[in-house]
Amino acid sequence: MTPSDPPADPPAGPRAPAGAAASDPYDFSLVLGGPLYQIVRRAHLAGDALELLRRRLVVIPALLWLPLLILSAIGGRAWGDAVEVPFLKDVEVHARFLAALPLLILAELVVHQRMRPLARQFLQRGLIRETSRARFDAAVASAMRLRNSVLGEVLLLAFVYLVSLRFIWPQYVAPSVATWYAVPEGAGRRLSAAGHWFVYASLPLFQFILLRWYFRLFVWMRFLRHVAKCELRLVPTHPDRAGGLGFLSLTVTAFAPLLAAHGALLAGWIATRIFFQGASLLDFKVEIAVFVAFPLLVVLGPLLQFAPHLSEARRNGLREYGTLAQRYVRDFDDKWIRGGAPPDEPLIGSADLQSLADLGNSFEVVRGMRVLPFTKEALLQLAVVTLLPVAPLLLTLMPLETLLKRLLGVVF
Repeated sequence: MTPSDPPADPPAGPRAPAGAAASDPYDFSLVLGGPLYQIVRRAHLAGDALELLRRRLVVIPALLWLPLLILSAIGGRAWGDAVEVPFLKDVEVHARFLAALPLLILAELVVHQRMRPLARQFLQRGLIRETSRARFDAAVASAMRLRNSVLGEVLLLAFVYLVSLRFIWPQYVAPSVATWYAVPEGAGRRLSAAGHWFVYASLPLFQFILLRWYFRLFVWMRFLRHVAKCELRLVPTHPDRAGGLGFLSLTVTAFAPLLAAHGALLAGWIATRIFFQGASLLDFKVEIAVFVAFPLLVVLGPLLQFAPHLSEARRNGLREYGTLAQRYVRDFDDKWIRGGAPPDEPLIGSADLQSLADLGNSFEVVRGMRVLPFTKEALLQLAVVTLLPVAPLLLTLMPLETLLKRLLGVVF
């Protein structure tokens, strides 16, 4: 091609998915799609780019929580001693609908905004070799199709009603004492009017929204698996110490509201058993560990698929830069130590010394390259965000004054 020739047309990208900007077929969003998204848009609770966040944060929790308050008040179970756990004292239900649910809604906007440049980043950084460009385009298009799947959400809803509400929730989640929504009766529970709304409307919708997030994380994992199968062009001397994949560590922090929602669910579940069943926070050490580890694994686990690429890039970088360094230091040694330098060439101010230092720094960058595309800081931040809602329950073990004294003693 001569300088006067027009530039070649860029390779055709995948067809722009529904909800994406028509000008950018690589506009990657995990949340702009699916039947529920379309319903929310038609209800004027969201725009094409998830605007109207405040409206969703008010309307959706109110639809799930407010009828429970009204019906339990009418039935005389909102407060008082009619049941062991009246509605206003049920920490678990408030944590679910007034804390976890808003966090799940907020997570949609945060993930959408932070993840949109993801696919484009792989191309702008030159990480995808041209031989794998078609495979990468197919991965983007496939992820968007799966995200928009009607069948996927129908199956989630069927799972909620046929499995979760029939077996999982009654067996492992619902408390065994008389509550505002149900009273133990024989081998089962007798639902109140508020209980019927709770069990057949509020709880299923919440569980569907939560499971829908796991479906999105599956789409995320599947997309990264397809990308990891592409031929990647990683640079071991990249200053992010991840061969150029360091931006993935920044994207996973977008899931912080989702992990905080899990922490709120855990805190509400534990609080109910502490206040009404005589349990202690220390009785739930295993549950806390599992509840923290599982969401972290689900969010960070997909990035582990790039570990073989990073490990190979580090090994190749150490070998190649080691060979280059050997050639350079041998010539440097011959020139400046063995007397090969011209008599009139001064050592002070020589560019050879700076080049030697630069080469050493490059080798140290390669040697310090991570084999995981996320940092310890990102892991710690997400773990803290998950545990933060559980922290107030420490007050059930000791008074606030004693807790503050111990914390100050550790710090100072």
